Amino acid sequence: MPGYDPGYACQEPTPVKLLVAGGFGVGKTTLVETVSEIEPLRTEERLTAAGVGVDDLDGIEAKASTTVAMDFGRITLDDAGVVLYLFGTPGQERFWFMWDDLLNGALGAVVLVDTRRLDRSFAAVDFFESRGLPFVVGANCFHGEQAYTADEIRGALRLRDPQTPVLMLDARDRPDVRDVLLALLDRVITKTRDAAAS
Repeated sequence: MPGYDPGYACQEPTPVKLLVAGGFGVGKTTLVETVSEIEPLRTEERLTAAGVGVDDLDGIEAKASTTVAMDFGRITLDDAGVVLYLFGTPGQERFWFMWDDLLNGALGAVVLVDTRRLDRSFAAVDFFESRGLPFVVGANCFHGEQAYTADEIRGALRLRDPQTPVLMLDARDRPDVRDVLLALLDRVITKTRDAAAS
């Protein structure tokens, strides 16, 4: 067969570590669960009275649990020749000290946002911008609706790089999540090529 490389099928996919970050209650655990090909590791605990006055539940009053360390999932993208290791960060401010450890070895990030609580997303955007890590913004469409356009969300977040993709998704929808991850891979490749060329 012309162009067929019999050794290609035997090659192991390239491992790529990606972070899924964002504020408290934006859907990070759901995103990792939706796309993972393995049973994801979750470190969720029930919200208790101890969090009253500490955890801001404004707009997400029905939330009953929270990630206290990280989420972990894996997805193999055969067409891209990579296996993605997804690390979901804890969203509560009191656990942000763990983000630097999770950042070690990561090539990019999805910053998941909830436009109903967009102010909770500034810290995640600032974190990755200040460290120069490529990222995309995923606007989670709760109840299948999004009141704002990608340009409006980009403007509200005051993204430093106007080329940072802002994508709409439903974190419960596997094709949506896969598209966001592919967009992030494109961003990582572009940034790597630009850095090599300069």
